[in-house]
Amino acid sequence: MTETRTIGRSPAGASFVLGQKLDSIPFGAYHIMVIGVLALVGFVEGYDLSITGLLLVMAKGPLQLSGADIRWLVAGPTLLACVGGFVASARSDHWSRKTVMQMGIVGTTFFTLLVPLVQTAEQLIIVRLLTGLAGGFAVSAAFPIAAELMPAQHRRTYGAVYEMALAASFTVLPFVAFLLADNPLGFRLLALPGGLALFVVPVLVHFAIPESPRWHLRCGRPQAAADTVNAIIRHAGSRVPTLTGGLLAQSMRVDHEQLPPYWALFRRGQLRWTTVGILSGICAGTAAFLIHVLLPKALVDQGAAVTFSFGLSSLVYFASIPGKAFTGFLMEIIGRRWTITYALAGSLPGLCLMLIAHRAGEYATLMMVTGGLITGFTVLSAFTATRVYLSEQFPTALRGRGHIFGEAFARLFAGVLAPFLMEPHIGSPVIFFGTILVVVAIGACIPVMFGRETVGQLETITEGVPAAA
Repeated sequence: MTETRTIGRSPAGASFVLGQKLDSIPFGAYHIMVIGVLALVGFVEGYDLSITGLLLVMAKGPLQLSGADIRWLVAGPTLLACVGGFVASARSDHWSRKTVMQMGIVGTTFFTLLVPLVQTAEQLIIVRLLTGLAGGFAVSAAFPIAAELMPAQHRRTYGAVYEMALAASFTVLPFVAFLLADNPLGFRLLALPGGLALFVVPVLVHFAIPESPRWHLRCGRPQAAADTVNAIIRHAGSRVPTLTGGLLAQSMRVDHEQLPPYWALFRRGQLRWTTVGILSGICAGTAAFLIHVLLPKALVDQGAAVTFSFGLSSLVYFASIPGKAFTGFLMEIIGRRWTITYALAGSLPGLCLMLIAHRAGEYATLMMVTGGLITGFTVLSAFTATRVYLSEQFPTALRGRGHIFGEAFARLFAGVLAPFLMEPHIGSPVIFFGTILVVVAIGACIPVMFGRETVGQLETITEGVPAAA
């Protein structure tokens, strides 16, 4: 069976020429620098957006958080991140990729810097809601940028490094919280490093990350696209011939296409791939958000010590660091969709151990830790593949909007609805871990049964060439 993408230019046109040139640039120190800066963005955004779960525990006493306050902190910031994501999605492909990301970075770091100043539960909720709103711009924008700057065979490298940076932030946070657990100012000190990044990260992004040449070309600026590509070639050691804007201009179609409407995401020929990418993200994201936001509180409600809950959360995310590296390696060996299936299905034994650990008596701690390590290495490492896979579902004309919309829509279910519905029941290991187990079991089947492989040049996969389903 074949399916043809109809949105975008012909593969014989300028976009195909540009894509071939970008993919021909040898991977080197310049690409590593781009990956490093974007990974720093991931670390800071992960730090700023993920302190919510720890605030539930650390700020409960000092700010006298009520049950209603806790529910707002569980679901509210992620809900606003979805709103911010939908707004960013509507303007992406119109605005530059960097503009969208910079708006998010400045917003999340600024509002995180306000956390040490809050005096009431209401102020904390407002600050976290605004942080979530800005996060909707930041958390997804890096992937369309990287997908369009990295050579095709090294997109997995970026995906792995970026996700490892996120995992590092998730690992560091519980450890820092563990050190500050008995400090009455603990939640204020916890937020300070992420807020101070306001004065560092936006500057690095401005000077180190180029605008996407594919985006320039899609906006009808072949010379700007060629100039950007040639700058990348020079920074990468001038090991391939430069590209002329005249060549791109000659390859462009005379009847310059307008940017397709937002609803093209749901047209026949695109709807299936949009849906598969989103569903893969929902299933992996539900497991990640429930563990990320609710695991420390769930363990406390199930009878564990506060320090153990923080320590296990740190271990789970520590295990995801090598897990994400392995997932990135596996993507080019067995493909994106089979890697997603491995990551989700591979977590089932670990989730089973965590589900039954409370019945294991003296072995309960061992089973919980073992289950957490397996879960961290597998399902929490799935995003190395799911986010690259999602970006590759869309042509250049829709990639900015499609990727951010996909993540925002997935987050609405995985990060808002699921934690909100689960929070009253997290005291039950069977309900909490059993729900995660069922969701990942379903998610393991979706990309293999309904998706298609996307490994290859973006233009070949998404912009007009038939590909096997």
